[in-house]
Amino acid sequence: MDLLVAVTLFVMAVFLGVELITKVPPTLHTPLMSGSNAISGITIVGALVAAGADHRTFTTVLGFAAVTLAMINVVGGFLVTHRMLHMFRPKRRRDAPAGSGGGES
Repeated sequence: MDLLVAVTLFVMAVFLGVELITKVPPTLHTPLMSGSNAISGITIVGALVAAGADHRTFTTVLGFAAVTLAMINVVGGFLVTHRMLHMFRPKRRRDAPAGSGGGES
């Protein structure tokens, strides 16, 4: 009975997640991904507890897989966030000589 409840909850979470993600406009996708890094950090802590606890081998393997996938998500999210922030840095003018002040004569 517990397995049926867990599978039902998982399927409902998948459908809800797909519906929510498809409704997010592209301009908000990257900031939301940056915010999900914190959630993945919490996932890593929980997965480390599951992988390091004295349980069956299957639980340890699932915990290891969860740690690996969450770390991939965190690293990828930080790389995307860094790239996004780099896009908003002010660009230096290359055509103006140094010390000229950039004014017209």
